Amino acid sequence: MIIARALALACLTFAVGTVRQPGPSSTALPVELTRNGYQVDVQVGRRPFTTYSFDPAVAKPFVSPLRSANGTVVTRGFPMTADATGEDRDEPHQRAMYFAHGDINGFDFWGEAAFPRWSDHAASTFGRTVFRTLDEIHGGAESGKLQATFDLVAPTGAIAEETQTYRFGGDEQSRTIDCEFAIRATRGPLVMGDTKEGTFAIRVVKALDSPPGHMVNASGASGEKAIWGKRSTWVDYYGRAAGEDVGVAIFDHPQNLRAPTYWHARAYGLLAANPFGIKPFTGDRRQSGSYEIPAGGSLVLRYRVFIHHGNPSQAGVAEEYRRFAAQN
Repeated sequence: MIIARALALACLTFAVGTVRQPGPSSTALPVELTRNGYQVDVQVGRRPFTTYSFDPAVAKPFVSPLRSANGTVVTRGFPMTADATGEDRDEPHQRAMYFAHGDINGFDFWGEAAFPRWSDHAASTFGRTVFRTLDEIHGGAESGKLQATFDLVAPTGAIAEETQTYRFGGDEQSRTIDCEFAIRATRGPLVMGDTKEGTFAIRVVKALDSPPGHMVNASGASGEKAIWGKRSTWVDYYGRAAGEDVGVAIFDHPQNLRAPTYWHARAYGLLAANPFGIKPFTGDRRQSGSYEIPAGGSLVLRYRVFIHHGNPSQAGVAEEYRRFAAQN
């Protein structure tokens, strides 16, 4: 496939935290970040892009909504907003964009105790990602950055620390978010369990579900059956939303654990990179995706979100991934 041949030429090096550099015909727009309580509003080119929410009253932080360069919302609203006209109200623990895993030392940080109907676990097994500090927040002429630190809190108490770092950027055609998630075993060893419920996820707006929208990966495979549980450097959800041809892609960092990652990608609009769920993804009970972080150690995972016009070919998604992978 054309996309696969292009990706095979990619140079797999990357500088942590560097946002997308516009192509020759595009110019980066200024980014402004404004804190309001437990939220940070992000504007690109003086237009609303997204909001980062980290209220300790909610089980985990999330980013919502994501918008295209034209302002089209590409992520679902429920349960982040009460008014979700035309959207499904299933899977309430899924947020617009978030990082969480369903088994950390046996506790579920993916599900939420507030919604036990959607989980097979007892409420006592749920964990919470609890805000501690907002470490950095600033805008800039070409990008903006924020960083926040959280405690991973189980019913038995805090078990680890997590730092989330985001860099936001964009031009007249696209928007990007570079994401870094660092889990630190500050209170003893951690085991990231083998489960499909995780880990870095986006839930797209209903209009982009597949169908009527489309889901494709870096090798050109399309649809849930061909993508779910498979490995790929990226997956893109695209289609027509609010009258705009638009897409949302997640890129897996080439230095991430087990890159290229496995994908928990569903036709109902869930797109999640998950390097841990090897047994359910492969169906091979002899394999295990569990990963231990020793006491005092850490695990860092990095991704890029690319919101674009048109289909992957028109938007140059493979080329964008190549730039992401080759920066130094």
